[in-house]
Amino acid sequence: MRILFLGDIVGRTGRDAVIAALPGLRRDLRLDLVVVNGENASHGFGLSLSIAQDLFAAGTDVITLGNHAWDRKDLVGQIGTEPRIIRPANYPPGTPGQGSVVVGLVDGRKALVVNVMGRQFMDALDDPFRAVTDILGRHRLGVTVHAVVVDIHAEASSEKWAMGHVLDGRASLVVGTHTHTPTADHRILPGGTAYQTDAGMCGDYDSVIGMGKDAAIARFLRRMPGERLQPAEGEASLAGMMVETDDATGLARRMAPLRMGGHLAPTMPDF
Repeated sequence: MRILFLGDIVGRTGRDAVIAALPGLRRDLRLDLVVVNGENASHGFGLSLSIAQDLFAAGTDVITLGNHAWDRKDLVGQIGTEPRIIRPANYPPGTPGQGSVVVGLVDGRKALVVNVMGRQFMDALDDPFRAVTDILGRHRLGVTVHAVVVDIHAEASSEKWAMGHVLDGRASLVVGTHTHTPTADHRILPGGTAYQTDAGMCGDYDSVIGMGKDAAIARFLRRMPGERLQPAEGEASLAGMMVETDDATGLARRMAPLRMGGHLAPTMPDF
């Protein structure tokens, strides 16, 4: 299975770049599954159902979220109508929506996508390790599902590394989101799980993590609230990675970063 994961989409410039590029990427890279983190897609804060539908129409299969999941209040009542949008599974019981979804591909194969959120320097949610372990206890990689993708939306690199090791051999890909900066540690762990600490973002990198520079810098210089942060509107870069799995085991055979457009040095998977 050929899987593309794209990091946090930030604002209009990020989502327009994803929507424009995704049909060609699906064709040229012969992708079977596309997962994107969309928690910043609506003006930099949250996700609307209409934006989600635009991303699905462009070729996205699953949208994951994070700590900005509920910034768009309308999604609270709508998330239950669209199972392909998942929020962190370790929100308390009774929270709208689901933390995982099994996607059926056109050829009959199945992929499980899971979203959890870290607790270090983040909101105090339930245990993400227990949440993902409970979900994986209901599915067997290489038996009931052909691939498992886990998005851990977290601040601390240590927490993401720990999740990768805990799930090594039990997931096809464990990838971090939230910090909006692509890390250079993409690798396949000893048990066969592809891992990267952070996928980066899809947005304007001439910014402060996707937001306009002046307002963001002023907050650091003055140490007081200022004008509302707005997404930067320059040319966007797409950042993420591609993984190819073995259908017999569900484990990763190859992985490579993807960066295109904007201010980052470009790199494309060559398999």
